[in-house]
Amino acid sequence: MRYTRPVQWRDTDAAGIVHFSVFFNYMEEAETVLLRELGVDVLVTDDQQRYSFPRVSAQCDYQAPVRFGDTVEIDVSLVRLGDSSLTYKFDFSCDGRQVAVGQVTAVYCRLVDEGPPETVPLPSAIREPLGRLIS
Repeated sequence: MRYTRPVQWRDTDAAGIVHFSVFFNYMEEAETVLLRELGVDVLVTDDQQRYSFPRVSAQCDYQAPVRFGDTVEIDVSLVRLGDSSLTYKFDFSCDGRQVAVGQVTAVYCRLVDEGPPETVPLPSAIREPLGRLIS
């Protein structure tokens, strides 16, 4: 799936270059759009329980600067689908050149009022549409 977005002024640092931390926001935006296209909610409520996808790992490697006014294209792919975890790859490009590569691993969890989230297996309603994306 490809997600395209313009670089906003607020995304840039004093040098006019997209701040490194903003790439993580871009990854989350692209992931949310992908899940919506698959009919999967980021926050699931079922029988008074809440479930979501906390991140357990995130990284981004940068190759070239991106500036205010540029348009960033983000190709999202799923590189791993475990029993309860999934790992996305994000290929960033701008004007036909690769500018960054990111990766995020999330774990499907039951959100509890007290204590940490509890890891649970991905239900088939989520696993099946995601499984079609494995590259």
